[in-house]
Amino acid sequence: MSQSINLYKQLANHKLFNKSVKFGLKRIKLALDLLGNPEKSLKNVISVIGESGKFTTLNSLKSFIEANNQTVTAHISPSIRDIKERFYMNKKNLSYKNIKKTIKQIEKLNIPLTIFECLTLVYIINASKINVDYNIQETGALWRLDSNNVHDFPKLQICTNINKQHLNFLKRKTLNEVIKEDVGSLSNFTNIYIGKQRPYILKRIKTYLKNNKSKIVYPNTWKIIKKNNFFYYQDKKFKIKLNTKNVYSRGMFENVCLAIKVALDLNINKKIIEKTLPLLSFEGRFQFLNKGKIKKKLHKNEIIMIDGAHAVADAKNLATYLKTVKTSKYGIWAMTKNKQPDLFIKEFKGLFKKIVTMPIENEPNSVSAKELNKIATKNKFNSEKSKNFMDALKKVSSKEKKIIVCFGSLYNCGNILNKN
Repeated sequence: MSQSINLYKQLANHKLFNKSVKFGLKRIKLALDLLGNPEKSLKNVISVIGESGKFTTLNSLKSFIEANNQTVTAHISPSIRDIKERFYMNKKNLSYKNIKKTIKQIEKLNIPLTIFECLTLVYIINASKINVDYNIQETGALWRLDSNNVHDFPKLQICTNINKQHLNFLKRKTLNEVIKEDVGSLSNFTNIYIGKQRPYILKRIKTYLKNNKSKIVYPNTWKIIKKNNFFYYQDKKFKIKLNTKNVYSRGMFENVCLAIKVALDLNINKKIIEKTLPLLSFEGRFQFLNKGKIKKKLHKNEIIMIDGAHAVADAKNLATYLKTVKTSKYGIWAMTKNKQPDLFIKEFKGLFKKIVTMPIENEPNSVSAKELNKIATKNKFNSEKSKNFMDALKKVSSKEKKIIVCFGSLYNCGNILNKN
């Protein structure tokens, strides 16, 4: 773990690499040109775009592809516990040695890049060296000027749920801007899959894609149905029971079903998908800690779950699930800056008996526990601040039967998982 932290620190303190978000394709395209255009060696590129559900969709599709005895690389953002998670290279993550070696190769180009651009290059350079069936890239934020948007002819592009999550990166800070940035520059002559959206957003998406020459698969081509307390994926040809063990919310089911639709269109057999569904799991997303050091510290009556929900749309999804949980609920809340903490926490009104706020360890962009506590109190939550996670845990743990929900940040989820 210390190697991962040291690598992130090395990038953050590097003279060439800027840790702020600076959108644009000129820098990375220049770097790729000097490297001999390794991106052109990546075949069957799949781009995953959107504000919520990208990782769940990507991870599900990757699992279906591998269950079909095919190979895959993936560029994932952000990492939860370790920088190596960002670079999935055919059933294993890139080693620290190869990450360091590639960063040195990028340094020699002497091009000022953002850290995210550097990480994208680490993925592309290494993915270009191995021959796999599919290469999946998850966008960082938005799409038009994201550093993953460097392929002329991707195999397909998947757009998950669009919401207001990335408003802070835009001039007018409107939902319409987000929609335009995400879908207005999708490739022509490819296959585009649109995930479930709110009616207004779907209408705007169709407007922006009106003249796009791609084959576009809209979310009305499949649906989730419920029968005898079980959920099913259904389209005109197939009906698949969603026999999952680690999927709890409507939003997560929609992401898994979007991946099922893509997998079926990639000619992955229905039976393979059915066998894979129970094996799906998603770190930091509706994840229950059923064993480990933290679980051992709790009373028998206490359940603990972590979820990286940090956007208002994610909060709604988590809150909807928590309403189905009949036991007492306590929250441990952490968040990074440039989010919408006031709007975010409002979604949980009436759900938690108590919220304890905390800072995120090793995260300079963390909102202070004091500020989060102030926001929670203003919104009439029973709230208290803490020094760190273990302090927060002490403030909520007791013999009372309850579920403890740690939410608001994927980075904090990663820290908790490492402690566990």
